[in-house]
Amino acid sequence: MFGIIRPCRNRMSAELRSSWLAHLCGMCLSLRDEHGHLSRLVTNYDGLMISAMVEAQSELSRRPAGPCALRGMKSADVAIGPGARLAASVSLVLASLKIHDHVDDGDGLAGRMGWAGRAVAQRWAAKGLGTAADLGFDASVMVDSVRRQPLVEAGAGLGSSVLVVTEPTETATGFAVAQTAVIAGKLRNVEPLREVGRLFGRVAHLIDAVEDLEEDRASGAWNPLLATGTSVDEAHRLCLDAMTGIRLAMDEVEFTDGRLVHKLLVHELDESIIRAFGKRHRHPDKPRWSDPGSGLWAYPKLNWQPRPRGCFTGCGAFLYMCGTCQFCCRDPFPGPWSDKRRDGCDPDCGDGCNCDCADCCCCPCD
Repeated sequence: MFGIIRPCRNRMSAELRSSWLAHLCGMCLSLRDEHGHLSRLVTNYDGLMISAMVEAQSELSRRPAGPCALRGMKSADVAIGPGARLAASVSLVLASLKIHDHVDDGDGLAGRMGWAGRAVAQRWAAKGLGTAADLGFDASVMVDSVRRQPLVEAGAGLGSSVLVVTEPTETATGFAVAQTAVIAGKLRNVEPLREVGRLFGRVAHLIDAVEDLEEDRASGAWNPLLATGTSVDEAHRLCLDAMTGIRLAMDEVEFTDGRLVHKLLVHELDESIIRAFGKRHRHPDKPRWSDPGSGLWAYPKLNWQPRPRGCFTGCGAFLYMCGTCQFCCRDPFPGPWSDKRRDGCDPDCGDGCNCDCADCCCCPCD
């Protein structure tokens, strides 16, 4: 998965926050118990959607877990069972493919690790495929789809549809999300959930392309929008069309309790699109993500290519950003030490729809 769904706690009720954390911790502990501590690195917010989707179609399955530093040393009830295991398996397989891709391209830490990166990727792929097989899930279908990506990208040129480039991602995510219905024993949900997953993959791929656009343009790296000549406005339109399709497909799914997945796949995914393409009519006087910084936000500026700061300079930036409320009022903001883009919490995020429904028709934001 891509990690594009990043819920703000102010947009979720206490019950949904607790459920969301149960799935996140459940996936993390499932990775630890079955695949070792190192595999917990692949825990991500999008992966827990798989676990939540299984539970939304079946019965609640939790167990108590001990204190954890990431929970403020608090204990909690965490998700267990096939949903958490499936989420762990999908996350491992996709992470292994991503590492292979970075090694082949020589990108980042994985690219510099060479054989070590390949060894980790192969180990994770084997473990992920093994867990999937135990669950009756043939993850090789997903692997084959993702491995077609370089061939698809090589054949894409100016004038090609960007949807040709997103197709392997759509197929892989559609297959993974459809499998949740099989595991939950709700076979009538397979096709609508396949459509939900396919469109989610499209949105994730397009958002990733938009967020990397300026950096890829500056470095000369391959980007689907640049390669096909697709405008940002067109990518935005495709994302909004996909959101409409997700809403319609979700209406066809039979859920036992679909409140959390509705919140993640309708409201939070919509927030991800807003975050990538702009705030629409919100905060018209607030700098956009492409603004280099002005007025109150003049320091530190938001750079497309991060310029890491040293320890003391970073501490100074941290204190300045705290004093000017940039961590809570600027979205996004640059990391004080890493200078990487960080998504802030929208100060108005608690004022919109906070429904716990499973039906879009009852949402006041509609």
